[in-house]
Amino acid sequence: MTFSPYRCLAFACIVSLGACSSSQPPQQAAPAAAPAPAAPVADAAQTKSLALYRQLLQGEQWELAAPIGKEIVEKYPGSAAATEVQKTLDDVSAKATAAITKRRLTALWIYQSNKESGGDQVTASIYSSDQNPAARVRLILRRHSQWGQSAYLFGSGKGFECKGTCNLDAKFDDTPAKIAAFLPDTGEPAIFIKDDKAFIAKLAAAQKLTIKIVEKGKGLRTLTYEVGGYDAARFPQLARAKK
Repeated sequence: MTFSPYRCLAFACIVSLGACSSSQPPQQAAPAAAPAPAAPVADAAQTKSLALYRQLLQGEQWELAAPIGKEIVEKYPGSAAATEVQKTLDDVSAKATAAITKRRLTALWIYQSNKESGGDQVTASIYSSDQNPAARVRLILRRHSQWGQSAYLFGSGKGFECKGTCNLDAKFDDTPAKIAAFLPDTGEPAIFIKDDKAFIAKLAAAQKLTIKIVEKGKGLRTLTYEVGGYDAARFPQLARAKK
């Protein structure tokens, strides 16, 4: 077979072009665009919580503000929001605790207004702090339009021991006191406080009252009353009925 010099040249060029083509590195694709940053959800929640905390402080809603402030400090430590909250959180927490305590103490008192034996009557009463409900002794403040004012303990069972006028050892908070008392002629399981006016005045200024009494058939015991929630406005004076 006869080879043409032109065919040889063409074949050489094709081989040469193939080699040159294969030696070139392939072009790389352009890098994909970086994704947009995610929305700062944590910052948004932090801002919302801080705004709510400020709003509750403005409204003096300490019980609601305290847990939100605590959450901000614990969840976002070192943040500007946590730094701001820490400046007021101790005070807010103290006020929240005081509000909760006041509400609990207020709820211990029972106020009633009614007609009794032909006259108007108002009472304020509270039970002693005993775990056993059957052992509780009720402290009653009473105002009656005919009988006047009185303060007494009302128990159950056989009542109390007291000969004539007896002195009960008591404490208004940490201040010791002697309370003169006497038993009613009716035979009810009660013991009346002689100077009811002074007793009520001291009670109104105290947080806790303790009284030692002797129950018939049971012996000496100490009664404790958390009286700090007493509201004098709910135990009003009554006009004396004309005889």
